[in-house]
Amino acid sequence: MSTLHFGSALLPSGWADDVQVVVTDGTITQVSSGVAPEEHDERHPLAIPGIASLHSHAFQRGMAGLAETRGNSADTFWTWRETMYRFALEMTPEDTEAVATLLYVEMLEHGYTRVGEFHYLHHDRDGTPYANPAEMATRIARAAEISGIGLTLLPSFYAHGSFGGAPPHAGQRRFICSVDQFARLTAATRTAIRALPGANVGVAPHSLRAVTPDELAAIAPLAEGGPVHIHAAEQTKEVDECIAWSGRRPVEWLLEHAPVDQRWCLIHATHMTETETTALARSGAVAGLCPVTEASLGDGIFPAREFLGGGGRFGIGTDSNVLVGVTDELRQLEYCQRLKYRERNVLSGGPGLSTGRALFETALTGGAKALAQPTVGLQASARADIVTLDTTHPSLAGRRGDAALDGWIFAANAGAVDTVWAGGAKVVEKGRHRLRQKARDMFNATVRRLVA
Repeated sequence: MSTLHFGSALLPSGWADDVQVVVTDGTITQVSSGVAPEEHDERHPLAIPGIASLHSHAFQRGMAGLAETRGNSADTFWTWRETMYRFALEMTPEDTEAVATLLYVEMLEHGYTRVGEFHYLHHDRDGTPYANPAEMATRIARAAEISGIGLTLLPSFYAHGSFGGAPPHAGQRRFICSVDQFARLTAATRTAIRALPGANVGVAPHSLRAVTPDELAAIAPLAEGGPVHIHAAEQTKEVDECIAWSGRRPVEWLLEHAPVDQRWCLIHATHMTETETTALARSGAVAGLCPVTEASLGDGIFPAREFLGGGGRFGIGTDSNVLVGVTDELRQLEYCQRLKYRERNVLSGGPGLSTGRALFETALTGGAKALAQPTVGLQASARADIVTLDTTHPSLAGRRGDAALDGWIFAANAGAVDTVWAGGAKVVEKGRHRLRQKARDMFNATVRRLVA
């Protein structure tokens, strides 16, 4: 058991002063406000809950910045994807573990305490399944264990190259599974995370491009009541091809033909009509938004104002991991809306309300829902995922409550996260993960060889 005391903390009920938090075996067992610190309390000025990156492709952290040279034709998501395939085809299981470990260290240093790993790099470099079908998933679980981040592992089913069951191409060979292979892989993934505290497993049909309707119906039950994540409507080309295949747009098709409910998370959902936006909000599914990646890939802008107006919920993800940070995703989300509408504080929720607070709390609860975490935040029975902010940072100095949160999200850039507990374990102190240098050395050695 450990006891922490915060001068100010963001609780589910709002900001409170003089907050004492008792942590037992990685879980918050008691929260009291208005109490003086006791002799053995560890003291910090300002605390907020840790938040989830609900959508990550860990291996892509290794290629961040490697696709920024313009080709002979217009560069799009589809040309970026070819670079990603070439990188993915070179990685060994050891490479994947090294890259994922640094990524998770970086996530923790920036305030993420759980990751939803949408994992589709399954097989050996020639496409042959490993003896352990979850060899690569086991490496992801190992990276989570080493770093201390909470893990929701979402093995991805990928069978086709485009809509209607088109054959995959050679660059996708490490992703491809039959339904039976995927069932074995999912079972082995559950074994891989069994000893990891707080870890859970869902399934991730990659997209309607990669999964036929019959396959989608067959693999969704493999979630066993857990989360189901799927990419949808990220690109206009994807929407056009889906209409050509089915007569329906991707989100429209899913809402009509799949059991989309509160267990589901539609990643991106960028290109929706007003009708789709309203229907997705009503379904209870979470929209998994990855604003930095969506901007990097030129995807488009999610209809956030309309979706939230319809009662929708969203969480944030780091996706391609080209840049890792809670504040980067939340700020990018709001700034895209400002550019779209030529207004400020678009997603605040109403007059006099803090935009930072609205973004943070919506992403906190939406991310927890998408990763099947029943209790989240600084409250009893929640996993002890806690972040303290450095109130001496110039963008937080002299600020309290929502003003401090706004300063962190919109003005602090880097360096404002002080201490992080993940599952009750202190993994970041004075802004530095305990394994930062070791993780960097392993990552650097790996990437130098991969890009040589």
